[in-house]
Amino acid sequence: MHTRITHAILFALYQTSVAASIMLLPLAVLTRQAGVTLPAHRIVQRLERAYDATA
Repeated sequence: MHTRITHAILFALYQTSVAASIMLLPLAVLTRQAGVTLPAHRIVQRLERAYDATA
């Protein structure tokens, strides 16, 4: 049961991080032009690895 809950929570967090990254895309483009990179991809990758590890 604990594994199912963990799996569901990680899935929700992963989907939320992907949606947030998509919504922040215009801001990321502007900051990239200014020479600053937003590390949103790291959060998505970490959650993806954690989600895959529970599968």
